[in-house]
Amino acid sequence: MNDRAGRRRARRLAIGTAVVLALAGMNGPWLYRFGTAKYHQYQINKPEYKAANGKWEIVRFPKEYRQNTIHAALLRTGKVLLVAGSGNNQDNFDAKRFDTRIWDPVKGTIKKVPTPSDLFCTGHTQLANGNLLIAGGTKRYEKLKGDVTKAGGLMIVHNENPDKPITLPAGTTFTGKEGGKTFVSKDPVVVERATKVFDKKTGKFLRNDPGLGRIYVEAQKSGRKYETGTQDNYRIRGLTGADARNTYGIAQKLALDKKDFQGIRDAFEFDPVAEKYIKVDPMKEARWYPTLTTLSDGKILSVSGLDDIGQLVPGKNEVFDPKTRKWTYTPKIRQFPTYPALFLMQNGKIFYSGSNAGYGPDNVGRDPGIWDVASNRFTKIPGLSDAKEMETSGTVLLPPAQDEKFMVIGGGGVGESAQSSNRTRIVDLKADSPRFVDGPTLEKGTRYPQASILPDDSVLVSGGSEDYRGRGNSNILQARLYHPDTNTFESVADPLVGRNYHSGSLLLPDGRVMFFGSDSLYGDAANTKPGVFEQRIEIYTPPYLYRDSRPSLSGGPQTIARGASGTFTSPQASVIKKVRLIRPSASTHVTDVDQRSIEMKFTVSGDQVMVTMPQNKNLVQSGWYMLFVDDDQGTPSKAQWVRVP
Repeated sequence: MNDRAGRRRARRLAIGTAVVLALAGMNGPWLYRFGTAKYHQYQINKPEYKAANGKWEIVRFPKEYRQNTIHAALLRTGKVLLVAGSGNNQDNFDAKRFDTRIWDPVKGTIKKVPTPSDLFCTGHTQLANGNLLIAGGTKRYEKLKGDVTKAGGLMIVHNENPDKPITLPAGTTFTGKEGGKTFVSKDPVVVERATKVFDKKTGKFLRNDPGLGRIYVEAQKSGRKYETGTQDNYRIRGLTGADARNTYGIAQKLALDKKDFQGIRDAFEFDPVAEKYIKVDPMKEARWYPTLTTLSDGKILSVSGLDDIGQLVPGKNEVFDPKTRKWTYTPKIRQFPTYPALFLMQNGKIFYSGSNAGYGPDNVGRDPGIWDVASNRFTKIPGLSDAKEMETSGTVLLPPAQDEKFMVIGGGGVGESAQSSNRTRIVDLKADSPRFVDGPTLEKGTRYPQASILPDDSVLVSGGSEDYRGRGNSNILQARLYHPDTNTFESVADPLVGRNYHSGSLLLPDGRVMFFGSDSLYGDAANTKPGVFEQRIEIYTPPYLYRDSRPSLSGGPQTIARGASGTFTSPQASVIKKVRLIRPSASTHVTDVDQRSIEMKFTVSGDQVMVTMPQNKNLVQSGWYMLFVDDDQGTPSKAQWVRVP
């Protein structure tokens, strides 16, 4: 236990003891009245309580500015981008009502922003130029079994012509050779040319491996009689000659089964100064629930997601070049579940913690490990407890980032499982043989936990639910501060609002933490009433902001190159004990691969604080950061924004 945590626990014990002694001397009715919510408010607003536990407050937006926030990102202007898209609302989707807001937490203003596509369940990451890259979203909402009226599914189109690709427009008709049933495509598809295969030793031609295209098709009419029961080959109406001979479809069962969400290829940069979306080239693959992660060369990796036919993208990952604003495939295929937690390591490789948020086989791409994207080599990391309960778990790079230790928090079983884990697991990637070990346990099994790095090197862990999407009123109204130096949790004030699916958190420049969203499946403990999306924003003010004073930081350069130094002014320079560079968050679906807190070396002379930027480009990726200084009590300054070129 560190001294700071010990002092807070002692203060809480003293407060609680005083309350018990006071109440013991009162009569019954008075004791009852003091046990009300009003007394609770009195207690949690006492200065000494807030100094030990912090405080939660709800931000009340006018009704016309409330939304079903699915994604949030801190912009380099200090404002927060709140993205709903259609907000998991079919009516909004059908009416093409797509929503984005910008909230200024300093001025308290909120502004609507035109939203070009349904960015519900998109992916996002911070770019070096200060823009936010956003890619993917929703093309079609899921249809549950019973709501599907037309038989349909996946058609694989084969092209055996090695000389040219072929394009089939939307509305192309496929007729089964055996069953004679007809299906129509919903979108155009380009089927690449066949590949000629030769014997490596003799050079003799062996065969053509057909090019493949994937397309969603459905029956022309409603009814069960239009379903197919087995695989069939399909002729394509309208093709003649060689095209008719070389091009055909193959489909398995086409039925009235549940149809999953479908993704889009659209990609945008959000400009925080102009406060608008800028369209860039679309991705090669449509993606719904993708993860975007910055690579060593500054390009952005896009991984996983459901494609434009509702199938998990089959390991076809791609890279965005911010200079050309175009996408290219990676040379090798590797499959992950949707929203995988992928982090750039200091050696340029990618760490996959095993955390993910939803779709994919339970036996493909779920093992944690280290991925060399260039060679596609993947090295598994052993020791993960509750390994089958990693879906909806959270992962955070513990501060300082130089230590390269990660914590995996909670999680649950695959899909709509009621299983949840109360484990935390820690892995040291700098160890000779990295291996997960268990950290302190949570009080309850927790799906959808939120974790935000604070400038004093603690990590705020809050929210979540014990069951899938909060079933059975299982939201967890608890918050903890994790201290990496002692590997312990410290209880702090409880949040006022439950948070589960479609929720997130991010650190603000003033040192507070913002929480958004929550999408409970049901609205009652009996699971009989539909849930209502949580539109309230909640702010947690940590204990360090209830001390007598905090250091200030001013002046200094706006740009500091790696390996270079910059000098700032602080009247409290003599008591500065830490300098931290924190990358702004971009959070959704328990996934925030951007946030990291980097230790900066510093020297003090009078009221001058000279900080030095680390040299490793994989540790300090190009972009905008918040620069905090902490005093000898662990109290942080407000952030100064600094750009690393």
